[in-house]
Amino acid sequence: MEFLLEDGNQLFTGALVLMLMIAVLELFMVLVGIGLSDLLDNLLPDLDLNAEMPDSGAGGGLARLLGWLRFGEVPALILLVAFLVSFGVTGLLIQMLAQSQAGALLPAWLLALPVLLLSLPQVRLAGNLLRRFALGDSTEAVGRDTFAGCVAVITVGEAASGSPAEARFSDRYGTSHYVMVEPYDDETFSRGDRVLLVEAWGSGFRVIAAPSDA
Repeated sequence: MEFLLEDGNQLFTGALVLMLMIAVLELFMVLVGIGLSDLLDNLLPDLDLNAEMPDSGAGGGLARLLGWLRFGEVPALILLVAFLVSFGVTGLLIQMLAQSQAGALLPAWLLALPVLLLSLPQVRLAGNLLRRFALGDSTEAVGRDTFAGCVAVITVGEAASGSPAEARFSDRYGTSHYVMVEPYDDETFSRGDRVLLVEAWGSGFRVIAAPSDA
């Protein structure tokens, strides 16, 4: 226990404590009939990605990173928990190795970035495994390349050029997906509008108005 609370370990121990707090909160909210995971999936994209998902620059890099981490294909809460676990455990393992070899812990600020970089591939691995589990057998798995042509409904925000909104659609197996969408041209789509997914764009999709017979 003393090892977990030492100065060099507090950042990594804190990540694991936060993960446990999220798990307890999720259990409580499920008992009262509110899913923390669903709530986060509905709120997080609208708050964080609307202003940070242009075609180029830092926002485009962020969109590509989120897509690489399977954001939008796996619930955001699961990805957050996977990150906290991998960050905390990786940091503590490195500190254990440092203490056994050098007799002292490394400064947390020195380890933070390397541990972050080591954690991201672990989050992607967890996302891939959970995505495959959520979609069932690999012969029925639906990839992003099959989403083009699906009709979605805007659920959160207003989709305009440079300002994505969240949309929901169901694949051929009845699985619901939430994606960020942006108009292909200068159109604007509001909550409740039906749109046609045209092409993948970062971690989201470009869309046009859905034909009336779609």
